Amino acid sequence: MDVLEYDVLVVGAGPIGGYLCRELSNSQLSVLQIEEHNEIGRPFQCAGLVTPSAMVKVGLEHTTLTDVWGARMHSPNGTNIQIGNPSQVREHVVCRKLFDESVVRQGIDAGTELWLNSTITDAKTTSNHILCTVEKDGQLIQIQAKLLCGADGAHSWVRRHAKLGRPPETMIGFQTEVVGYPGLDGILDMYTGHDVAPGLFSWVIPNGDTHRIGMWVRTKDVDDRSCEMLYDYLINDSKFAYRFEGITEVARYCGPVPAGVLKNIAKERILLFGDAAAICKPTTGGGIGPGFEQIDLMLPDMIKCFEKNDFSERKLSKVAKHVDSIRKHHRRARQLRDLFLTEVDDEQLDEIFSVFARPEVIEMINELGDIEKPVPLGMKMMKEIPEFRKMSMKAAWTLLTGN
Repeated sequence: MDVLEYDVLVVGAGPIGGYLCRELSNSQLSVLQIEEHNEIGRPFQCAGLVTPSAMVKVGLEHTTLTDVWGARMHSPNGTNIQIGNPSQVREHVVCRKLFDESVVRQGIDAGTELWLNSTITDAKTTSNHILCTVEKDGQLIQIQAKLLCGADGAHSWVRRHAKLGRPPETMIGFQTEVVGYPGLDGILDMYTGHDVAPGLFSWVIPNGDTHRIGMWVRTKDVDDRSCEMLYDYLINDSKFAYRFEGITEVARYCGPVPAGVLKNIAKERILLFGDAAAICKPTTGGGIGPGFEQIDLMLPDMIKCFEKNDFSERKLSKVAKHVDSIRKHHRRARQLRDLFLTEVDDEQLDEIFSVFARPEVIEMINELGDIEKPVPLGMKMMKEIPEFRKMSMKAAWTLLTGN
């Protein structure tokens, strides 16, 4: 069997894999990218939100269907507050197929070779390379690379093969695309409560001519209910059901949301990226921005590995240390999420919303609120709002110390 040689084999052709390939190819490395499906951007398993800071890195504004500048948040008893400023875009809602294809195309334009309908089936590490077996269109091909990068999603083959553990936290996401929802331009709706989305929230995101209705929950919070059952309750039986009376469903998607950042994302000649590394934000489930940030942080030292021809576990673990800043931020964000949302009951959540609804608190949220960096806002609210100082001293101490 002939052996093909590359500097890097990247498994997965989502936006994280595409961005990684672009950056590696622009660094004059030979890159092969493989994707198990026969097209890019399918299956679609994401809310399709891209932050402005992430969008700047790829310059794909033409993939935007609409922009989101604010949110209406609904408490379990029906209290709602609206936050945001029309002059400040918080999220771009993109066509994920077009966005993913365009990011991957940037890698190809930079020199990456892409194989579709291709699956990695084996990987053996030697002192000089990692020898991978890839099944492409039913044919087995051997690939010899210096580095194997797993950007192959929540069910990552690379992560499982390397025995790098499980994500610290995995949520299940469920989403439909509908027409007929009476939303507001530039505003997404968030619904909370144990019967709607226990521990987290459901959402309705404007999507051009349609809306995306979804929810995500931790498996341990749903009892014997599935996400689909929660969705059915939201649109048919909840106190918010009247908002959904005129909708017609046109598509639905479901998938896991790994978060918390793996303790270890490196092994000899192997690195993990994006969902494979559990890089999603614990507050929103978004993974594109943190995935791009991970690559930007790690890339300079990755290139040094090629310059020194050193891909030992010790060396790559030092490269992976750059994600410690993301891990620390996500840990504190999760602690905030638990304090204000996940570990409170509906009565407590209604009380929190009554505080959120005060004009001075809404002003604080609009001033400091950042979907990418929620910690500064949470810290300020806990410091300056008496009701929040009383909520949970133990949780507050955990947040402050990071323990």
